[in-house]
Amino acid sequence: MISAGYCQMMARYNAWQNGQVKAAAERLTEADLRADRGAFFGGIMGTLNHLLWGDLLWMSRFDGGAAPQETIKASVGLCPTLAVWGAERFRADGRILQWAEKVHEIDLTGDISWFSGAQNRDVTIPMAQAVTHFFNHQTHHRGQVHAMLTAVGQNPGDTDLAFLPEEASWL
Repeated sequence: MISAGYCQMMARYNAWQNGQVKAAAERLTEADLRADRGAFFGGIMGTLNHLLWGDLLWMSRFDGGAAPQETIKASVGLCPTLAVWGAERFRADGRILQWAEKVHEIDLTGDISWFSGAQNRDVTIPMAQAVTHFFNHQTHHRGQVHAMLTAVGQNPGDTDLAFLPEEASWL
């Protein structure tokens, strides 16, 4: 279904896109960042926080490292400011890139199990499906942020995977 190369490409894409979103968000006022725009997680800052929270949660399942302590409901307040979010996002993107660089084809086989606080039950799914969901979740919520940024007059840049730069200039 997926490969180590797919994980590496998507990790690079994630970091590139987060860099573009961060640059656009830094041009906003605090009011624009915090305004409820009708998205599932409220506005720009709430959605950015939820996305970071989700990445940290999934990475804890994949690499065994630290997981966020907040619930999904509290994820919107993960980082109090855009500056704190930017630093945490940078660290998380590095963690994702390191994991992707070390992943092997065999690591993407079999199942992964965890207790889902959101569903209040144990969950087991194929590892490849979990990793695909991880990257899809990023793209989905970043697309929401992209739309909100565009609506407030910012240009977050190109989102096409086909134009992913080869150089890691965003790190």
